[in-house]
Amino acid sequence: MADQLPLFSTPTAEAPLLPAMATPPGDAARRGVASPSQAARPTPALNAGSPLKAAIVTWLEHLAKEDSSPHTVKAFGGDMNQLAQYLGAGRSVGQITTRDLNDWLNWQKTVKKCSPKTYARRVTSLKSFFRWLSQSGVINADPAAPVIQQSVISPLPEVLSETEVAAALAAADAMRRAEKPDPRPYVLFTLLLQTGIKKGECLALVPNHVDLSDPEQPVLWVRYPDPRHRYKERKLRLDPGWIPAFREYTAQFAPRDRLFPWSARRLEYMLEDVSKAAGLEKRISFDMCRWTCAVREARAGMEFDKIRQKLGLSKIQWREIGMKLGKLAGPGL
Repeated sequence: MADQLPLFSTPTAEAPLLPAMATPPGDAARRGVASPSQAARPTPALNAGSPLKAAIVTWLEHLAKEDSSPHTVKAFGGDMNQLAQYLGAGRSVGQITTRDLNDWLNWQKTVKKCSPKTYARRVTSLKSFFRWLSQSGVINADPAAPVIQQSVISPLPEVLSETEVAAALAAADAMRRAEKPDPRPYVLFTLLLQTGIKKGECLALVPNHVDLSDPEQPVLWVRYPDPRHRYKERKLRLDPGWIPAFREYTAQFAPRDRLFPWSARRLEYMLEDVSKAAGLEKRISFDMCRWTCAVREARAGMEFDKIRQKLGLSKIQWREIGMKLGKLAGPGL
């Protein structure tokens, strides 16, 4: 494996297979991340008279250093920039009141007509920002603390039933064995169904992330080039029965730099072709495969925490997802 997986430190033979994700990076000190007590220290560059815009910039830099997801930083930044436009970018943070925040949120709801989920995130952004200012000693009181948090749970995602899975597998296998064989839909669909990886993770795969050194226990390595996301890396079991189709695929298409050297849209079309060939009303997607994988593992008895690890999710992300999975995998569904 030392020659096969050069992107990061070489996995050892003892590296655990998921379920049972490799342990995340160590404590805050070893990761170079500020501990909670350190994060609460005063921020010399800011004070109660600092402009809102300057405080937002400093806060976003803080989030990035704390290894927050780039998506989170972007979303929170967008929310707070809207607040700055509403109140005035030069408004000092010490002058902002709870009434100001509630007025802005009411404007978001009644004038901007933002969705319940977006509204809930706006509240989360406010609370996170002003809590940080308060804990850092920049302001004496947190004006966002009294703001009511409204949790919003999005609708349950669509998953494939076992009957639909069987029909899709049969259709994809027929494409693989056709007069002009195309193993791509079968290899892609079965890989997603077995591993539950995300679209971005799939697009980032390279051929040597598939380890067939032990034909009885093939595995897939999910890798991340950004060291900040190493905790998402994991080693996932593959069904040995998948190997023949995978060998047919590599022999026909000889992928080199990427395991699936096509655009995301082209891969989506392949999954859609499987849906049509199977006569399904549902449109198979990356997200549907990911959720179907999770539901199947839950119904097979896998512990929820192991499913969380298999999907590469944090415990915070798992709160809503685990709740949905419990409903999807429960009796009668």
